Amino acid sequence: MKTVIVTGASGNMGKAIVKKFLERGYFVVGTFVPNDNSPFEIEDLRFERATVDLLQEDDSASFVQAVAGKYGSIDTVVSTVGGFAMGGVMETSTQDINKQIRLNFETSYNIVRPAFLQMMKQRQGRIFMTGSRPGLHSFHANGMVAYSLGKSLVFRLADLLNDEAKGVDVVTSIIVPSTIDTPQNRQSMPAANFADWVKPQEIADIIFYHCSPEARALRETVIKVYGNT
Repeated sequence: MKTVIVTGASGNMGKAIVKKFLERGYFVVGTFVPNDNSPFEIEDLRFERATVDLLQEDDSASFVQAVAGKYGSIDTVVSTVGGFAMGGVMETSTQDINKQIRLNFETSYNIVRPAFLQMMKQRQGRIFMTGSRPGLHSFHANGMVAYSLGKSLVFRLADLLNDEAKGVDVVTSIIVPSTIDTPQNRQSMPAANFADWVKPQEIADIIFYHCSPEARALRETVIKVYGNT
């Protein structure tokens, strides 16, 4: 049985990814932040809940090593944890930037690095990190200086990992969603056309496809999931 780690399993996107991989026969280990009391209705013997502070490098590495030791391999890692902040240059301090780097880059790096090392030993694996339009293109980043800088590092990390993994069946991809159709987004933008937004289930489907044999030839992929927006 293949094993996948999904960080931020209690989030809208994380929950959809957990469900998708369970449906397809994977064993899923989902991470939750300490003291996370979010409702989580998934009950499956192939799902394991793990409390991990992804801002702590040693704790994250120990978690990955424990998963690899228990299940023999890690086939896929999907990192969904992050944070958002508004603010242009006039309002943004280095402290604001550092906070966004920690939330959007370090939480990925701390889980992806040990997983990447494990996958290189296995000679196979798939890693997915969550990017953003402001992190990909500066013309989408107006008024989001710290957030865009934090997310931009995720793209550079994917490039570096793919370069190190040349000749090995270990691939790192970036998912770049536009507005995701979640209850929180509907509440904050009630006048929007929800039909144009990307569904969490659609993102999960796309990620799973990129783990399939049909997508084996793809490398260095930036997967833009924009819907009609």
